[in-house]
Amino acid sequence: MADVAAHPSSLDAAPSAASEDSRWRLVARNAFPFIVVFSLWEIVARAGIFPPKLFPSLVEVSQAFVRLTVSGILPHHVFDTILRLLSGFFLAAIVGVVLGILMGRSRRFEDIALPLVSIGAPIPGLAYAPLFLLWFGLGNKSAVLLVAFVSAFPIIFNTWTGVKAVKEIWVRSAQAMGADDRRLFIKVIVPGALPYILTGLRLGLAQAWRILVGIEMLAAVPWGLGWMIFGAREFLNTDVMLAGVVVIGILGLALEKLVFQKIEQYTVMRWGMMT
Repeated sequence: MADVAAHPSSLDAAPSAASEDSRWRLVARNAFPFIVVFSLWEIVARAGIFPPKLFPSLVEVSQAFVRLTVSGILPHHVFDTILRLLSGFFLAAIVGVVLGILMGRSRRFEDIALPLVSIGAPIPGLAYAPLFLLWFGLGNKSAVLLVAFVSAFPIIFNTWTGVKAVKEIWVRSAQAMGADDRRLFIKVIVPGALPYILTGLRLGLAQAWRILVGIEMLAAVPWGLGWMIFGAREFLNTDVMLAGVVVIGILGLALEKLVFQKIEQYTVMRWGMMT
């Protein structure tokens, strides 16, 4: 007992060391797949299985990334792509969540909208591209509207599913305690459906990325990561193409970690609906 009382700091240091060790294990576990893929890539590039112009090493891709960043070309492409992505995605999020809630709360509206959404959702986004280019012309307008249209489908479906999945006992309990329709919607329906809505937003963002890169190749926009990748292909600048692909992956990961995970932590995880 005397030893324990004399050295309380040793007891505090043990949990801290364990926490630090688990943190490093988490970092190593997350980094391991990338290390394996990068190592295999470098081995194939160095072995000369493919022409160096078509399969550059990671060093060449890194040099292209630095060169484009320092010259200001890559930041300009990134800025234009992010602006189109967020504009289209926010529009899709607003329309998708509203339509999904209406479908979940109104049987009549569900009967009207669900067949249309079910028909439109499976069609690949690029199949709509020629129509949007004809209707809205070349440039940013067609790109933003197509991104919004395509990415709205998973948001609608998941929001509708979330509203329908709200437990009936929650609704009846709130009504028994005197909750009116507005309070029922805000305090029960929205929190209950929020995990599904966040999943729909994640899927919608992934759809937005895919269609945006494709439409930037077709819509004759002057800047954008899709335009940069497509233009680099014309000159066999594979290192530039891969640098653009890496940037898209980094931006997608940043949006996931800095936006969606934060929203989950402050909402559904705090409410105990997710662990």
